[in-house]
Order: sequence, then structure tokens, then C-alpha cells
Amino acid sequence: MTTLTVVMIAGLVTVITLLVIRLSSDQPAPSLALPDNVTLPEGARAGAVTFGPGWIAVVSGNEILIYDSPEGSLRQTVTLD
Repeated sequence: MTTLTVVMIAGLVTVITLLVIRLSSDQPAPSLALPDNVTLPEGARAGAVTFGPGWIAVVSGNEILIYDSPEGSLRQTVTLD
């Protein structure tokens, strides 16, 4: 019983230590790679990118920009409130 308690405490300390190290790193967020055929509007910055069958969705601020996958042309803009 004592061994099980020690192992559980050691595991918990290890998980907490790894979380603190991982979340407190000063590394910048990875840059999102957009396909070459997709051009964002002036001043827009990609916050998230989702690829679907025949479309690409880019989240930029309070907008979702939906592009055609083959051509890269803007199909639709959805504004979030």
C-alpha cells in the first residue's frame, strides 16, 4: 500500500512538472502554413486553419474566411459576433 502511494505521488509530481515546463516556455506559437494559392486580405492574420474536402477555412480575428481548395479563391466570409 505504501509503495502504491509513493508511485502515485511521484507520477502526479512528474505530470505537474511537465505541464509547468511545457506551458511556461517562451517559444513563439508555430506559424501556420497556408497553401501558396491562398492569399489573405490586407491586415488579416491566420489564427487557425482547417482543411476540408474542396475548401479551406481560415480564422482571422472575428471572421472565418472560406476559400476554394483548388483555386484558392475566397468563397465566403462569415463574421462572428
